[in-house]
Amino acid sequence: MSTRAAVSAIGTETLPCGIRLATEAMADVRSVCVGFWVGTGSRDEPVEHAGASHFLEHLLFKGTPARSAAAIAEALDEVGGDCNAYTTKEYTAFYVRLLAEHLPLGLDILSEIMWDPALRPDDVDAERTVILDEILMHADEPADLAAERFMASLYPGHPLGRDSLGTAESVGKTGADDVRRFFEHHYRPANIVVSVAGDCEHDVVAAEVDRRFTGRPGGEAPLRSAPEAPADPLVVVTRSTEQAHLVFGTRSVSRHDDRRWAVALLNHVLGGGLSSRLFQKIREERGLAYSVYSERVAFHDAGSLAVSVGTAPEHTDEVLRIVVDELDQLAGHGVTPREFAVAKGNLRAEALLANEDSGARMSRLGSTLLLHGEVRTVDQLLASIDAVELEQVAEAARELAGAPRTLAAVGPFEADAFDQAALGLTGRSD
Repeated sequence: MSTRAAVSAIGTETLPCGIRLATEAMADVRSVCVGFWVGTGSRDEPVEHAGASHFLEHLLFKGTPARSAAAIAEALDEVGGDCNAYTTKEYTAFYVRLLAEHLPLGLDILSEIMWDPALRPDDVDAERTVILDEILMHADEPADLAAERFMASLYPGHPLGRDSLGTAESVGKTGADDVRRFFEHHYRPANIVVSVAGDCEHDVVAAEVDRRFTGRPGGEAPLRSAPEAPADPLVVVTRSTEQAHLVFGTRSVSRHDDRRWAVALLNHVLGGGLSSRLFQKIREERGLAYSVYSERVAFHDAGSLAVSVGTAPEHTDEVLRIVVDELDQLAGHGVTPREFAVAKGNLRAEALLANEDSGARMSRLGSTLLLHGEVRTVDQLLASIDAVELEQVAEAARELAGAPRTLAAVGPFEADAFDQAALGLTGRSD
């Protein structure tokens, strides 16, 4: 049964086939964006086939028994549409964007690739080569490598610590039969959300999505376990690079934790914006780095807050000292009322600006229904931000400063180049 507030254009329901659907009608647009969201990502893969979700991301648009990859591309080109897909640690998304008059075509293509993909052995072999090149390219980029090693050290031995691409070994031995088994287990209606935003009518979309379902029934969300092993404090990858790439941070709250809003505000004050403490002190005042920022990441049962920076190797100690000092200052004195107001204003604007087109709204609908089990209105999100008090941000700062720290570094140095005592670290090197 469709449920929607009288003042909202958002409709949600569970279709007879078992798929959860969310739609949002937008006035004055002539486009529509359709997304299929699968509640399975890289953390849900067997270690021997790590990267299977990303493999499927590549393969589904390779075609079906009835429609080749070239035919899909031609059909979308003819109407000016586009399609794409991406993989995260906890879900995989596939979407098309086109004029509203061509919505049936978008639903045809997505339904066909989701319920009856070809997954031909030749396509699997060809895409394996592409993915192996992607893994090599990723390893050649020091900033990406530092981020990857940070996550592996933050969640050692846990699927959250694995990169979504998988490894050369796991991708190399994943065959067409392995991909097919993974697909048939996870790509079931109970583990899928469809979201549509733009010039659309909920009841029409519901009927059309349900009518096109020809897949295997049932299914369930993957079972997950939270990280238990302590983080590795230090990992150093010695590379002959001109710049040192550092990721320094801690574990933080999950996406379901009420403290996430306070942590989001703290993140903005620390390094989330141009006026943030780290951007102003490291880049603007001292010119020690071109890129420096902090980022909050939240998963189902874990999270992190980390600072990423690229700097000259000779500036590494100074940069890390500034980061540690700011964490200590925030823990000891909290944020100022002005910083608090700026952070709230920024998060409020982000929530509003992120809803300016059909693609962004489709993404918000799909991700929130999949990850939270409901679609909250933008006004509800704004109310959550507004409800955070200054002391809650100060408490988040104290918790962050007191948590075990992890540093991942890629550059022309060894582990003993770091003052581990000053950073609160003891560790190892690669």
